Amino acid sequence: MTDAVHAPGIPMRTLPAAVPVLAMVWAGVAGVSPAAAQAPDGEALFEEHCAACHLTDVVPRALAIDNMRALPPAAIVGALTDGAMRQQGAELSPAARRAIAEFITGRRVTQDTEAAAGACAASSSGEWPGLDGGPLWNGWGVDVTNSRYQPGEHAGLAAADVPGLRLKWAFGYPNSATAQSQPTVVGGRLFVASERGVVYALDAKTGCTHWTFAAQSGVRSAMTVTRLPDRRHALFFGDFNANVYALDAATGAEIWRSDVESHEGARITGAPVYHDGRLYVPVSSLEELLAANPEYPCCTFRGSIAALDAATGDVVWQSFTIPETPRPRGRNPEGFYLMGPSGAAVWSAPTVDANRGLVYAATGNAYTEPAADTTDAIIAFDLDTGAVRWTNQLTPDDAFILNCGGDNPNCPDDDGPDFDFGASPVLVPMPDGRDLLVIGQKAGVGYALDPDRDGAVVWRYQVGAGSELGGIEWGFAVDGEKAYFANSDYLTPEPGGLAAVRLRTGELVWYAEPHEPVCEGCSPALLAAVTAIPGAVFSGAYDGLFRAYDAEDGSVLWEFDTNGGHDTVNGVAGRGGSINGPGPVVVDGMVYVNSGYAAFGGRPGNVLLAFGVD
Repeated sequence: MTDAVHAPGIPMRTLPAAVPVLAMVWAGVAGVSPAAAQAPDGEALFEEHCAACHLTDVVPRALAIDNMRALPPAAIVGALTDGAMRQQGAELSPAARRAIAEFITGRRVTQDTEAAAGACAASSSGEWPGLDGGPLWNGWGVDVTNSRYQPGEHAGLAAADVPGLRLKWAFGYPNSATAQSQPTVVGGRLFVASERGVVYALDAKTGCTHWTFAAQSGVRSAMTVTRLPDRRHALFFGDFNANVYALDAATGAEIWRSDVESHEGARITGAPVYHDGRLYVPVSSLEELLAANPEYPCCTFRGSIAALDAATGDVVWQSFTIPETPRPRGRNPEGFYLMGPSGAAVWSAPTVDANRGLVYAATGNAYTEPAADTTDAIIAFDLDTGAVRWTNQLTPDDAFILNCGGDNPNCPDDDGPDFDFGASPVLVPMPDGRDLLVIGQKAGVGYALDPDRDGAVVWRYQVGAGSELGGIEWGFAVDGEKAYFANSDYLTPEPGGLAAVRLRTGELVWYAEPHEPVCEGCSPALLAAVTAIPGAVFSGAYDGLFRAYDAEDGSVLWEFDTNGGHDTVNGVAGRGGSINGPGPVVVDGMVYVNSGYAAFGGRPGNVLLAFGVD
């Protein structure tokens, strides 16, 4: 998996010209120290540390300089300070980071405040009801089966109401260029985070702020709320340093923090899932980006699922997706060790099957050859012990890292297609009493697997051609009759399109053709996760268009162009852009979606948009 928002980066001073560093836009800003008396030369620093990737066409994944100029200067500083590019930033002084940002943008670094003039603070009257407070969307996929289907009693929105949706409010993430943490809504509060690591508890109807919390690093994962034995409501999430947090959801006070993986490339991108006193946490990484440096000893990361005691944060078990410990497998021409086996990151929220006592995880590609048979696979772990019950690998021999167009000795001899899984499996009960495990892959294929036959394939449907950026990228929805697969195929000749597939047979019910892009040079690719309610399906596109489709025939019920400026309730300058990653959230008559994604030719943005019916 190579989604830019996850990239931890590599030391820039060692980079050859062809190493694809994925631009400095993936996290917000922390404090910036005053410049030294002798101001650094931003142009010279950019030439030394950045130009080889950002001023050439040999690095298709690096953000173009024209896109970088549109970013807030503080977002670039933040990415280098405590964000996804912090390892590059560690090589630079605070003044140097500032100088680079000001050279790129041609503007001075200024700070958006967390609560600007005119921002609203939510009033709290009485005790917060938490999980007893009515309609909710809790975690990534609504429930532990990850269906991304919101029942009518919680949606509070009928398909007939959808054409009447209007923008009610917008919230701006300060000093950010990407908006990619899916909201959780419980008890009338909306919990969301920025990629600079600030967690917000907002009023779900107004967007006004109840409290904030600063995590150690950026946060992308959705959040999960549960009630602890002491009756407090805890809010769980992970960060870019592979920390898991439990906060008091009523006040924002930290209850505990647990570091579940010490590997330098590790991070948590998928939402933790709560079941029966335990928190099941997926662990991912972008070591495939670290391996783009020919001097990096590739590779030693293995994905995992960690089961934590929800009350204390103690690790009950941790099961690696590759059982074999990485070991030396030779040396490269520079004398650096080559390591392996490695890879099989878990990017998405795991899925709990309480009846079978299993937790399912979808894994990423290998980084080294030979690719382990647990890469690009669905793995069933025992809920109690973490033991692997079964594995079904759906794409073998997919060893992939970045910077393999030249002579990088870390590269596999046969570079794979990067067809790993970014979406969560979905456990679906069928009317005939059997269950299906539905999954979508970046290969552009949707599958139904049989959980009673070690994940044997029941049917497969080819949604798109597949690409390094999907195919089916971050998520799909299932309503009990149909699975709704959004097609990305970004950076291919035919991106976009939404398919409804009959769960019983795997046959196509309807297909919504890609729309015409709403901006010049933009793509209609559908990378973001999909959400369904009774009668309607919501999907956001990389060109910033947000649509609702009729679940029966795929006709368009409603659309909204999220691009451009938005007035925000917290007074931060707001702008919409590309939609990628998390899907829309529908609760109590409201629809929430993030807009803004700065990498891969997308357009920066920093807003959470909230829609309702007048």
